[in-house]
Amino acid sequence: MILGAVLAGGQSSRFGSDKALAELDGATLLARAVDSLSAWCDHVVVVGREEAPAPTLPDWPCAGMGPLGGIAAALRFARDEGYEAVLTLGVDAAGLPDDLPALLAPAPAYVASQPVIGLWPASAADAVAAILRGSGKHSLRALAEATGARAVRLGREPANINTEADLAALRGQAGENHDGL
Repeated sequence: MILGAVLAGGQSSRFGSDKALAELDGATLLARAVDSLSAWCDHVVVVGREEAPAPTLPDWPCAGMGPLGGIAAALRFARDEGYEAVLTLGVDAAGLPDDLPALLAPAPAYVASQPVIGLWPASAADAVAAILRGSGKHSLRALAEATGARAVRLGREPANINTEADLAALRGQAGENHDGL
């Protein structure tokens, strides 16, 4: 079984407002991420938010740990609930390939251009906890090294929506109106 985890605990400082609630094609980025993972995973959670269109988990061990804190929470939940792996996705990713889980299998693996998009074995919960409790870098690179994760290059890279201009560019590609969020 695979647990899907939308990482949505960031501060959206470059975006200027809560990017999880920004809309693209009539749905919030958060709802789009949950829907994407729902197509591939047995269960989906949203990490780092209290309100979401799916069950939520707090970052672990506390808020403010970046994507690694969200992945840690999801891996701990997955391990405790009997899931084999966790497919992680940032709330700001768009244009994912339909066969993403197959491209990342077997775990551990991540998208080279966006390491927050990854397939991690639930057994990596201890490795991420050690990284977060340690004095070294608290980075996805450290998790990748600790687990021997493969960097996967995709034929077409997913969009990474960090600013309102990034979102406007995606709307333009879809032929949408640029007015408002």
